[in-house]
Amino acid sequence: MLTVGVAGLGRTTLSLVREMGRMLLFLSSTVAWLFRPPLRPFQILKQLHFIGFKSTFVVVLTAAFTGMVLGLQGYYTLRKYGSEAALGAAVALSIIRELGPVLAALMVTARAGSAMTAEIGIMRITEQIDALDTMAINPLQYLISPKVVAGLIGVPLLVAIFDVVGIYGGYLVGVDLLGGNSGAYWNSIESAVEWKDVYGGIWKSISFGLIVTWVCCYKGYYTRMSAEGLGTATTEAVVLASVLILVWDYFLTSVLL
Repeated sequence: MLTVGVAGLGRTTLSLVREMGRMLLFLSSTVAWLFRPPLRPFQILKQLHFIGFKSTFVVVLTAAFTGMVLGLQGYYTLRKYGSEAALGAAVALSIIRELGPVLAALMVTARAGSAMTAEIGIMRITEQIDALDTMAINPLQYLISPKVVAGLIGVPLLVAIFDVVGIYGGYLVGVDLLGGNSGAYWNSIESAVEWKDVYGGIWKSISFGLIVTWVCCYKGYYTRMSAEGLGTATTEAVVLASVLILVWDYFLTSVLL
């Protein structure tokens, strides 16, 4: 029984190592094709519209209610200590450092990442990717690279929108609804938020954009040739990308502090 358990653990470990190696090779090949002609700016703009513009509504909606909840909870918590003037700083730092990059990336994963996996997976099942190879068009350059570039550009822009909307949502609740001081709200933000906080959020958003497009495209590219395999690949892509976002967020936070 012990031998069987050890053998199963070994097989699982080797399978995991192989999967990680294949994912890294997939990413390195995609990055290499980014700098080889022909460049495809139209494809990049198309994917930027899909990943960035079409995700704007859900990101704005999430940001507004996130900021409103932070404003509501923060106001009543700080009021116990007579520190309502620090509400703006609490809302802004929470959103800029953590909630903005993480929640925006998770929303992009749920809306655009799953769609990317399904799109590429269907192309794999219907042999459209093999047809690109037959026509001497590299699938990584034509399909994957534009999505990666669009993710690197689109997610940081969505995070910037999230930050602005979230901070204003906290203002609406903390000041307009609960009667906090408007000047104290903005002054606390100005005095507490530093450029390193903004830079940290930018670096996080760029890395999250890479994670989302990398994982979702990989799962779709290597999906199993069945409808069940496509559903499994889509689920795995969303779950794995979300987990990696949270894990990488902790690592970056520990490094950037």
